[in-house]
Amino acid sequence: MLLDVARSTGRLTDAGVTVHETPVPSSPAQFESLRSGDYDAVFTSPDNALAYRFLPGNPLGELLDVEIVAGVDRGLGLCLCARPGVTGVRELAGGVLGVDVPNSGFAFVAYGLLDELGLRRDELRVTALGSTPKRAAVLSEGGCDVTVLNAGNELTAQARGCLPLADVARLGPYLGTVVARIREAPAADAVDRFVAALADTARVIRAGDGNAAEAAARLLGLSPKDAVEHVAVLRDPARGVIDDGSVDVAAVSTLVQLRRTYLPAPQLDGVIDRLEDLVRPAALR
Repeated sequence: MLLDVARSTGRLTDAGVTVHETPVPSSPAQFESLRSGDYDAVFTSPDNALAYRFLPGNPLGELLDVEIVAGVDRGLGLCLCARPGVTGVRELAGGVLGVDVPNSGFAFVAYGLLDELGLRRDELRVTALGSTPKRAAVLSEGGCDVTVLNAGNELTAQARGCLPLADVARLGPYLGTVVARIREAPAADAVDRFVAALADTARVIRAGDGNAAEAAARLLGLSPKDAVEHVAVLRDPARGVIDDGSVDVAAVSTLVQLRRTYLPAPQLDGVIDRLEDLVRPAALR
């Protein structure tokens, strides 16, 4: 949605960049295309960037010189939601936890929030269901018992009777989406101008730009009421868009701790002391 507002308000044109959006079927496909030079930059989870930069066991089986250029958002309302009819977390024991894939950043958030609520991952059956909109639809129809949702999908699910159980903020500061690129790839200047346009757009949204509610209703299929609520999430400094492109060390620490807890790897030791190998130093806070 941030990109749509940046485009519709002329900020991308003013920055002198033309953006061609390409959907990807998976993070391995996304990073394969990034490595091959098909993309100049990607919107991705920082956990993905972490895995492809430091963990040789990633799906491509090799390390990439991935650079996080800027932070985009802090999760956009990411929360654990239960299907309609559930009234408490203990009712979920023995049920189905829907995830995008079992070893993703979102899945680790789900495991962490369940632990916070007193329910272990092994008390549920973990099932891969794909994208967030798909998981929201499956949850609303009772096809799974619990999942994590964000970016307006949690509002749609709640309107259909789903129960929000816990917000990602329970786990600590969080980073939801970043702009990443291959460090020495071409088009660095264009990517920098793109990131600056996004940050400028985020500042306008946080200041109360009316285009954001229209874009939320149009792109996410939200009711006028839910569109206004989604914009409130966008403007929330703890959950919404990042208006200076910064990447908080504390938020990355939350991601690293989740991965160390649910998929330990020795390569994660000392990563926080080497964040400049992953994040552009000027973006670190």
